[in-house]
Amino acid sequence: MRSMIRQSVVLPAPASALLDMYLDSQTHEAITCAPVVIGSAAGSEFKAFNGVPTGTILAVVPPTLIVQSWRSSKFEPTDPDSTLILSFQSAGSSGRIDLVHLDVPPQDYEGVNEGWEKYYWIPWQQWLERGTIQR
Repeated sequence: MRSMIRQSVVLPAPASALLDMYLDSQTHEAITCAPVVIGSAAGSEFKAFNGVPTGTILAVVPPTLIVQSWRSSKFEPTDPDSTLILSFQSAGSSGRIDLVHLDVPPQDYEGVNEGWEKYYWIPWQQWLERGTIQR
């Protein structure tokens, strides 16, 4: 049976800006306080947190969708890549990100599920609250 992580977060920035922030290496790095390699075109490499998660951008549909192949250092070599789907939509003057993360293997499921909140949603909220971007 396929595993699925589903999360949603509302952040104080327009949805299209949130998509752009995620796909920009410098901004992504500033938000997470960790090195990031990412691009906005299909086929672009993805690495974050010193290579703990790695993958490839499979599709970008601005301003609403990012799809990535994704795996962490806790995946076994025989584990297939997981698929990360991030959709972005307006929520008043804020933006909402809906995450669906498919096929995370059992040994990393809890860590990945908790990691989105700990390493992305909370730091992103704090970074935006510091007024780092123009709204």
